[in-house]
Amino acid sequence: MTQLILEQALNGLQFGLMLFLLAAGLTLVFGIMDMINLAHGSLYMAGAYLAAAATQASNSFVVGIGAAMLATAILGALLEITLLRRLYARNHLAQVLATFALILIANEAVRMIWGAQPVPLNAPDALSGPVNIAGFFYPAYRLLIIGVGALVAVLLYVLVTHTRLGMWVRAGASNREMTEALGINVRLLFTIVFAFGAALCALAGAMLGPLLAVQAGMGESILILAFVVIVIGGIGSIRGALVGSLLVGIVDTLGRAALPSLLSLFLSPEVASNFGPALASVLIYLLMAAILFWRPEGLFPARA
Repeated sequence: MTQLILEQALNGLQFGLMLFLLAAGLTLVFGIMDMINLAHGSLYMAGAYLAAAATQASNSFVVGIGAAMLATAILGALLEITLLRRLYARNHLAQVLATFALILIANEAVRMIWGAQPVPLNAPDALSGPVNIAGFFYPAYRLLIIGVGALVAVLLYVLVTHTRLGMWVRAGASNREMTEALGINVRLLFTIVFAFGAALCALAGAMLGPLLAVQAGMGESILILAFVVIVIGGIGSIRGALVGSLLVGIVDTLGRAALPSLLSLFLSPEVASNFGPALASVLIYLLMAAILFWRPEGLFPARA
């Protein structure tokens, strides 16, 4: 039982850190630009497809990830310059409608290029086996995902809080007019932030591709979780995105693993096995509702 709990806790940590890669870019765009971008999940999908194509072409998973991040960052920058920049002054309804249209366009585009069937993306052979951790075996590739997610979280924290670029980003979020008056090109800064968020999406898509199916529409379900994360953590807060991602990942994973067994004590095994996963999915939204009841601005709201 202890090994099961430890395994599911590590799975939740891995899933939470991958959610953080999406939520970090989303909370930067939402908190700094005041832009609701429903197409954020489409960038995650594009990153997974580009990683699969680059990996097949180069026979290198590392090259595939690097190429996907670069290509998706360029795609994100072009998208921001050509379309999203025109939506900053619009209301949120116009932003939702425009970016929802981008979801439909992106899904049909990948079907036209790669077809309707899932595209294979395999982890490196060296990471295909388990690792012995004090007598407990855990997949090596999932440990790599945990390590990459933790490293990106640390680097992103340092970038935002201890560099000049991070200072400009925080200043642009607090007072755009004053930042521009000080000589900072906020328009270019916003493009860089959006491209950086797109690259993080590509990294998440490429890392999760070997575990999940790389297929059209894969970004919608995880986008919902990313919005839940930034609402829990606080819009515009990197620290909040990290804490919210870990909470959602662990609650979802442990809930799916433990609830069927707990419910079987009171219900029939068949009912418990069917009702448990559904109740686990509801737990995330109950968590969000409880946090919003006590802290409407989220756990770590961004402050000027």
